Amino acid sequence: MKAYLVAGEPSGDRLGAALMGGLRTLVPDIEFMGVGGPGMAAEGLESLFPMEELSVMGLMEVLPKYRHLVRRKDQVVADVLQHRPDVLITIDAPDFCLRVAAGVKEVRPELRTVHYVAPSVWAWRPGRAARMARMIDHVLAILPFEPPYMEAAGMSCDFVGHPVVAEPQATPEEALRFRLAHDIAPEEPLLLVLPGSRRGEVERLAPIFGATIAALPQRPRVVLPTVRGVVDLVAEATAAWPVKPLIVPPDAPEMKRAAFGAADAALAASGTVSLELAAAGVPMVIAYRFNALTWMLIRRLVRIDTATLVNLVSDTRAVPEFIGENCRPEKIAPALAELLSGGPLRAAEAAAMAKTMDRLGRGGEPPGLRAARSVLRVTPALLTRA
Repeated sequence: MKAYLVAGEPSGDRLGAALMGGLRTLVPDIEFMGVGGPGMAAEGLESLFPMEELSVMGLMEVLPKYRHLVRRKDQVVADVLQHRPDVLITIDAPDFCLRVAAGVKEVRPELRTVHYVAPSVWAWRPGRAARMARMIDHVLAILPFEPPYMEAAGMSCDFVGHPVVAEPQATPEEALRFRLAHDIAPEEPLLLVLPGSRRGEVERLAPIFGATIAALPQRPRVVLPTVRGVVDLVAEATAAWPVKPLIVPPDAPEMKRAAFGAADAALAASGTVSLELAAAGVPMVIAYRFNALTWMLIRRLVRIDTATLVNLVSDTRAVPEFIGENCRPEKIAPALAELLSGGPLRAAEAAAMAKTMDRLGRGGEPPGLRAARSVLRVTPALLTRA
């Protein structure tokens, strides 16, 4: 039995790896092929090309790479048709992945197609769900309120939870060892800084985050976990920061986990990293700046008042966020200083983070296994082998 998977960025790679592990548990002889990152490679995927080529977001960021992305899309479609899998599973990155699914469906309309991560039609561009239903049969939703939106458009959909709830967290001993190993006293404030996983994000946010740190009344120690594809850029972009960050390389997951466990607070780009921080219990401030033209278009279409997943899932607005023109050091620094000094904001965030993890499936069956069962339920060829 064969499953073809396509992921386009680090968060999708983590989802894909958990799903692959779940599928192999249920169907031990399953074969995987497709496009993914290091997590999916560890589960046995040999990527058709480096996943990082697809990690582009925003209209102005995509335009210079448009022709290359079209060639890669055509390459993936041809590869799917050549391998003739039993199911095509596309993971997030809808602008690329749904075009792949559409190209495949034109030639093999009978092939079961599954998309992992429902598009945020509840936030903007609600018509995307109906268009998506032309090439997607089934959706794996990671947020509990999403299935009705997908089902109304004609697709089946299961809420499968988010893999972040099943990821291991650092023990207090591991967190303390991290501080000792890097000469960080137990009482010394430690700030996680996460300026994004895409090069464009790092280029826009690193100067703002550096200036925010400079504006804090007390300079914390800074740890910056990074991902493949931006390591060199992160080192260059942070060279002039007022505090030299400890950069955690992408091939050191234990070190990253310990850093999360040791941190007092985080300054992070908007995205799924807010869920990673919530799982580790790290209070956060979220900040994000788009390309100017991209932001001008998005702000006219958005239908929600928060971009932070912790706020959305917990149905609170506990996590401060500074988006677009509000993403400025003089606005971000006071909220970050309040988090680092303790007080009611930390308590409010702690409650919101706990509620978020519970609603995403903490304490239940691992989301990767739930997602695998959902895929099998809608893929008869795989189900007969489970």
